[in-house]
Amino acid sequence: MEFLKLDISKAISFLPTGSLKSFEKKVEKQHPILLSGNGKGNDFLGWVRLPSGSTPELVQQIREDADRMANSSQLLIVIGIGGSYLGARAIIEALNHPFNQLLPNRKKPIILYAGENLGEDYHVGLMDILDNYDYSIAVISKSGTTTEPAVAFRILKAHIEKKYGRRQAARRIIAITDASRGALKVLANEEGYSTYVIPDDVGGRYSVLTPVGLIPIAAAGFDIEKLMHGAREMEEFCIENSSAKNNPAILYSAIRNALYNQGKVVELLVNYQPNLYYFTEWWKQLYGESEGKENKGIFPAGAGFTTDLHSLGQFIQDGSRMLFETTLSVENPKNELRVPSDDKDLDGLNFLAGKRISEINRMAELGTLLAHIDGGVPNINISISSVNEENLGQLIYFFEFACSLSGYTLGVNPFDQPGVEAYKKNMFALLNKPGFEKEGEALRKKLE
Repeated sequence: MEFLKLDISKAISFLPTGSLKSFEKKVEKQHPILLSGNGKGNDFLGWVRLPSGSTPELVQQIREDADRMANSSQLLIVIGIGGSYLGARAIIEALNHPFNQLLPNRKKPIILYAGENLGEDYHVGLMDILDNYDYSIAVISKSGTTTEPAVAFRILKAHIEKKYGRRQAARRIIAITDASRGALKVLANEEGYSTYVIPDDVGGRYSVLTPVGLIPIAAAGFDIEKLMHGAREMEEFCIENSSAKNNPAILYSAIRNALYNQGKVVELLVNYQPNLYYFTEWWKQLYGESEGKENKGIFPAGAGFTTDLHSLGQFIQDGSRMLFETTLSVENPKNELRVPSDDKDLDGLNFLAGKRISEINRMAELGTLLAHIDGGVPNINISISSVNEENLGQLIYFFEFACSLSGYTLGVNPFDQPGVEAYKKNMFALLNKPGFEKEGEALRKKLE
């Protein structure tokens, strides 16, 4: 199996002599700590051996339930927020036809999303659509009380029960939740929903390879066995290799921490394929929630080139020198399209006639790389041969493993997210939730 490739040659020159080697040693020390479970957050390490620990029986059950939903539904609504939906969406968007919703002979349901925002017009618009299509729901929440998905599920539960009747609606709902407790688990037991477990020892942003991600991905028609196979291969490789020389996850962690030590506080994950937009969004959550605490951490940002070269490009080239780029490259596109010749050549592009779009895109990528290096932006490159289930499985595990090592190197717990609760407490107080009366009064005074 071919593994992803990591190239740091265009970043090393921005580091003082010996800096990278020093950070390689620091990260290598975290490798046995992670695997032995002796580090911070060690009660959330279930993801480490998750790919190899997933049983064929679970995968088969997921496929059967996903097929059942697909056969009865034109739409599948995935209700979740953060890690409860970003991983699935990243993989689905990466593998889907770019205009999947307009394909005339589509055999699998369109995947739509709810509960990842509180936009009223968005949810009203979704309800308008659901009146006209057969649909099912996959609701994802460990507690069942996270505000955004809980509000969306309350609304959609009422809609689906009105449309199909309570008994038939229950057959169209899958709950992915805690094994034994929480509001959603209680409701699922009462209503008879099919249920899947979010493991207690796997946090949301590390959960894409659990039923959280696998059910929507399978329902969308993609091969979850190949996805898990790619992740298993990377799991074995990352666990067995404990040196930066042999393990790209260690090397990636080392180079980014070394750059951070030199004042590069923003990492811009760049891709040149529009279908990887949500993969970048998943990566942003993974690194933002894992590292951003105790006034530490690299700020994870994303850009889609060449589109964003016409917006962010000026800043990247000439702005504050506080960032570095990690480019996710795809060597081989799935399809072929060449530029036609034009007799008049009014646009002056006949020099491109006969060239594949991918060749032009590749030269744009290389030209941008050289320009940004000349402009003082260190560049890391991660490349995969093509966008398919196995390679995406590899990437998921690679970034998870590297993120954990990087967080430990930084000295933080990469598996908690205490800062996420701050806005929730304020929101509850402002909404007059029982028990938050004093806080609400104080906050309203602040807003005056």
